[in-house]
Amino acid sequence: MRQCILCRGRDQVTERRRGRDLERAILGAAWLELADHGYAGLTMDGVAKRAGTSRPVLARRWEGKAELAVATIRHQMAKHPLDVPDSGNVRTELIDYLERASARASGIAAAFTLFHSEYFSEGSSAPKDLHEALARGETRSLSLILDRAVGRRQVDPDKLTPPVASLLGDLFRYHVVMHFKPPPQALRQDWVDTIFLPLVRSERSHIAAR
Repeated sequence: MRQCILCRGRDQVTERRRGRDLERAILGAAWLELADHGYAGLTMDGVAKRAGTSRPVLARRWEGKAELAVATIRHQMAKHPLDVPDSGNVRTELIDYLERASARASGIAAAFTLFHSEYFSEGSSAPKDLHEALARGETRSLSLILDRAVGRRQVDPDKLTPPVASLLGDLFRYHVVMHFKPPPQALRQDWVDTIFLPLVRSERSHIAAR
């Protein structure tokens, strides 16, 4: 009788760890392994042991640790979505966007560590490929904010050249990569108020300053 109870308990654990639950457990374990050992020290066996599963289970989902590392960072960043609600004010939305982005800065920093690791020696991947893999499936929140602002005539579409439209995101990523932490709130507000909005503001705009 006792043996049957133990078998039933194992079956229940297996049932609970199927599908998305198991994948979340694996990605959580992989994130901790990345934090403890970096990409160079990341192994499929180590992740499997930490997640309480087996290497074949990981191999059925990811071909190797490169794919697992990207999936892990994407999973971590997805915990902090960048979807910004429509407030009617582009400044408010840009500040909100940068605050949300700051919450996922650890994922960006982890991604940058791959640039200086063996990640790129394992295939033909380049930083652009890694960026696209991490961004795949994400809502282009900043573009949506700017599109709404254009619709309200708060932003001049003729001033939104590609380098200008990506400026806030570029400033944010540069700070995280250089300092391995999110920019402070005062700096984020300065980017919006003294750099970005003066470049794109429509002549008809009456954006609230504070």
